[in-house]
Amino acid sequence: MEMLNIFLLSFVSKNMKKLMKLSQVPRFKNINRVVYDNYLFKNDNRAIVVPFKPKSDGIKDAENGYFKLNVSGKNTDFRLPDKGDFPAACFDKSDQESVLESIHYYLLDFFGGDSVDYQLSTIYDKQYSIPQLPHLSVCLTVNPWADMRRFEDVLSSTPVLKHIKMSVGGARELVIRESKFYQAESIRISQTSSAFPAVLRHFQGRQALLSIRKWEDLDFIEFVKRWKSGEAFRKLEYMIIRIKSSFREPQDRILNAIGVKYIEATKQPPTHTLPKVYNDCKPYTDPIISHAYVVRETDNRVASVSIQRNIISDYVWFGVWNKTEEEFLRFMD
Repeated sequence: MEMLNIFLLSFVSKNMKKLMKLSQVPRFKNINRVVYDNYLFKNDNRAIVVPFKPKSDGIKDAENGYFKLNVSGKNTDFRLPDKGDFPAACFDKSDQESVLESIHYYLLDFFGGDSVDYQLSTIYDKQYSIPQLPHLSVCLTVNPWADMRRFEDVLSSTPVLKHIKMSVGGARELVIRESKFYQAESIRISQTSSAFPAVLRHFQGRQALLSIRKWEDLDFIEFVKRWKSGEAFRKLEYMIIRIKSSFREPQDRILNAIGVKYIEATKQPPTHTLPKVYNDCKPYTDPIISHAYVVRETDNRVASVSIQRNIISDYVWFGVWNKTEEEFLRFMD
């Protein structure tokens, strides 16, 4: 794996940094992501991982094996992990933003901001403020008991988020229609109420993973028709809907209602897969292989559509190709 440890970089002087860049040019060209997180993305071999870990209260540093490093002029505690390959940046909760800022500016100076994607993956709570640092995108997990009014206030004062993960119980409304929630590049929602996700009406981002309790086929039909007309979902690349209780509507009736076309049965359909906006240990979206597709009227772009069923759940897949219908069909010749 081509992963780097932040504590090694911290010892590098400016002159040594230049020499390291020159000697490691091929290796650094493979680095496309810096991840600040509590989790290790071990399947992503093109990322620098910086684990973050709050310090334990009431325990001396020596007993925890902390060691200090100067990063961008700030002395920061690190600790070798019990498991894993990377020293974790350790801090009191009140110091999280300053620790992140010092490490981020150090790596930004080292790698630049044009070719590397810097991501902070963290959990939102009512006292949390989303950091606003150059070239930093935020992936946020929102707990079911979060104060949604406070969360909405936070969203309204921050840049668009990279990814939002949320579980919703009961029948409460997620967020207002005009919320920046729907502008996030990627969302993952688990919804246990009978209400169908408003995502299918208001989402403006690229990738959506939805898990719902019940299914209304008319909502999906409306969604596809709005996509086909070019009225909405212009940025959408990929969506999967898991229905936890099977809806068992006839597939043909739904596919006919959205006006699908079909690849010849004798041909093998192409596999639709994309790099994930949010890498949760799987860098690519699950593949979609389907003979059925729809075409957008405004630019002739194609989207593969698939409905799959098993004993436990049903799945609906929707994957948009960056190809016109003519290019898409030639793709299989």
